[in-house]
Amino acid sequence: MKNKNNLALSVLKTGRNPLIVSGAVLAAISFSVANVSAHGFVGDRFFPPTIATDDPFATDELLLPSVSYSKSPASVGNPAVSTTDIGFEFDKEIFPKFALGISGDWLNQKPDGESSSHGFDNFTVSAKYQLWQNDKHEAIFSVGAEWEIGGSGNQSVGRDPHSTFSPTIYFGKGFGDLPDALKCARPFAITGTLAEDLPTSAEPNSLEWGFALEYSLPYLQQQVRDIGLPEPLKNLIPVVEFSFDTPENRDGGETTGTINPGIFYEAKYFQIGAEAIIPVNSATGSQVGAVVQLQIFLDDIFPKVFGHPIFGKD
Repeated sequence: MKNKNNLALSVLKTGRNPLIVSGAVLAAISFSVANVSAHGFVGDRFFPPTIATDDPFATDELLLPSVSYSKSPASVGNPAVSTTDIGFEFDKEIFPKFALGISGDWLNQKPDGESSSHGFDNFTVSAKYQLWQNDKHEAIFSVGAEWEIGGSGNQSVGRDPHSTFSPTIYFGKGFGDLPDALKCARPFAITGTLAEDLPTSAEPNSLEWGFALEYSLPYLQQQVRDIGLPEPLKNLIPVVEFSFDTPENRDGGETTGTINPGIFYEAKYFQIGAEAIIPVNSATGSQVGAVVQLQIFLDDIFPKVFGHPIFGKD
């Protein structure tokens, strides 16, 4: 499952699979003006699109580009591999609270002491449905699935010829409902994912799990107390993401994963995010990587086309 859940993990672990980060130029458009619902909001809480773990919103999104660099560890008979990943993802709300998406990654791989190779890895299509949300308690729960299309990428970057299906659950919770005694903690929020990877090959099944802990300075300024933060500080959201992969059978080995501390800058029409990629153990990797991502808020730029479903109304 090459999605944002294991985006750093797969490159650090194998040197072949992509860090998913995404964006596309497909356009599914609706020319009827429906009720436009803002992306990423539950009540007063804005949940930023995260990098290493997917957010729980079934909305119109464009990630273009996302650029990451990482280096896998050397193994017996194989050199260490430096990987640069340029990713894209496009998601479109089709029915109310139900979105379809496509993502892909162009990889450049450079084994130590050898020539580099490049090309697209397998493409992934996804579906997500927002099952429940509670505005008062800033909570949301969604379900979905991803399909990594086996053989859709380039052999030169080691794309898997087999497909992987990944049913997934997503959640988010803001802490704006904390009592006054803890009001300084109200800007905190958490989002997370839990996915079961089911390959169509003899590869092991695995459990992908991760979460992101955020502290929103815009929420602090607007909903808790205006402490007079200047630009750009008042639009920053510090974040730490945790992304893990646990093999479940077929001698898949130990759990691998990364910790990704970073920061997001929020503007009206876009978000810029940057994170370090820190392996949690030697099986994951030995060197720190990095990722930078641009998220475009299509619903704010083209409100008559994006920000609402093609069929029906929110």
